[in-house]
Amino acid sequence: LGKPTARQERARPGAAQHEDRPGFQYDHEAFLGKEEARSFDQLSPEESRDRLGKIVDRIDENKDGYLTTEELKNWIKRVQKRYIYENVAKVWNDYDLNKDNKIAWEEYKQATYGYYL
Repeated sequence: LGKPTARQERARPGAAQHEDRPGFQYDHEAFLGKEEARSFDQLSPEESRDRLGKIVDRIDENKDGYLTTEELKNWIKRVQKRYIYENVAKVWNDYDLNKDNKIAWEEYKQATYGYYL
């Protein structure tokens, strides 16, 4: 991916870090987004490497051939924001039962608890 980040930006022994789930799925989803990560699971190693290279080119904001910590942080923020917006849009459609672009308390209860009411 490029030259290493500055020494102070590297993980230090004993520093707080996230726990990896089996198969590093957490990292894949954070870096690619949930749907994109799923599509990568279906690719051959060669196809995966080719697509990852294209993504890395998009992450490299200043096009200097290297990825910085800041560029990676910005990319992950964009991926997570896109996931949140897509998820809100999907949930909104599920909850707005009468399709008036408003979610009334009754619609929320019906969509959340359904037949329990």
